[in-house]
Amino acid sequence: MAYRLRPTCLQDIEGQLELTQKGSWFATAIAEGRAVSCVFWGPPGVGKTTLATLMAESADMPFEHLSAVSAGKKEVQAVVAKAKNENRPYVLFLDEIHRFNKAQQDVLLPYIEDGTLILVGATTENPSFTLNNALLSRCRVIVLKALDISALEHILQRAVRVLQEQEGKFSLKKDALQWLVKAADGDARYALNALQELFEADKDYCWQLDAVKQRWLRRQANYDRDGDAHYDFISALHKSIRSSDVDAACYWLARMLEAGEAPLYLARRLIRIASEDIGLADPRALSICLDAQRMYEVLGSPEGEQGLFEAAIYLALAPKSNATYMAEKAARKLAKETQHLDVPIHLKNAPTKLMKQLGHGEGYQYAHHAKDAVVDQHHFPEEMQAVALFEPTKRGFEKTLRERKEWLAERRKILHEGGN
Repeated sequence: MAYRLRPTCLQDIEGQLELTQKGSWFATAIAEGRAVSCVFWGPPGVGKTTLATLMAESADMPFEHLSAVSAGKKEVQAVVAKAKNENRPYVLFLDEIHRFNKAQQDVLLPYIEDGTLILVGATTENPSFTLNNALLSRCRVIVLKALDISALEHILQRAVRVLQEQEGKFSLKKDALQWLVKAADGDARYALNALQELFEADKDYCWQLDAVKQRWLRRQANYDRDGDAHYDFISALHKSIRSSDVDAACYWLARMLEAGEAPLYLARRLIRIASEDIGLADPRALSICLDAQRMYEVLGSPEGEQGLFEAAIYLALAPKSNATYMAEKAARKLAKETQHLDVPIHLKNAPTKLMKQLGHGEGYQYAHHAKDAVVDQHHFPEEMQAVALFEPTKRGFEKTLRERKEWLAERRKILHEGGN
């Protein structure tokens, strides 16, 4: 069904208006009969093969379709041999191009460079992670979006009309069609395959919503625990919490759990968020996240997942600070730059007589013997000036820490000037 309904011109393509509308660079290239090496990146069933086919046809160039799942260097070189024998460039459509390893990708480079091949790759994975820079520099990356409800409705309505032209009395109730559209999650191929299965099951039946539901289970959530969706969803959860949007935080957490994400992975991420984005503005946040992890370990699913929502809600509504996170980054950077510097001798340990004779610990001021337990003492390497690494905010508990830090600085200044 998907093959029979494949558009034969840009005007018939649903969605992807940034490519198909008049005046766009892609529409202009099609009108001028130009083919360019590119990589189509997007979810399944959004028109990657169709767009590649139209580009090859408009340029009047031979079109070869390979899948990187089963093809390799040998198959690519066979297409190159055809192009050279015919003395004309070929459009090579390489589906699942992210499956090619670096060596296989490198095979393509000279043929793209000399014009033997116009490469059109198709991938559902982020090409910046899966394709090497040399290949990306020779191809234009085109991001395709999942089809919206309106586009899928138009596609299915057209498909129903085509099926009705065949033998039989096939029809589909409006609410049943709309259910299929939602179940497809933006994938036209999925929707058309579902429709075709209904037709093949009973071409004389007027399919009702309940019958369609029983025949066709809802499509698995658009989520790949090892792919881009995984990282995009956790990014959305993290950023919603950081921005104190408690409702969005609940939504993205629910989306990930419903899609089958491991709850303990989410617990670990919440613990990280508590430290990175709340920090000492609310020290209780970290404890609540650790308790949520423990709760899940004790109860399991689904009861233990409630603790994750409790933690996410608390984090979203807690005062925010990345002061601890920034202090860590600054301290690590400084540590790498000054790792050759020694500990000042007055801070060195002196557990043996020899170490004492060498001066270890000499001049050390024991803070508990001082007034207010504050001393005027240099704690960085001797060659370094003291560096301010932790800069608490004026939010939450960090406001108290900031006041304490300022008081300590003033107290040390008095001691340094000879006061008491």
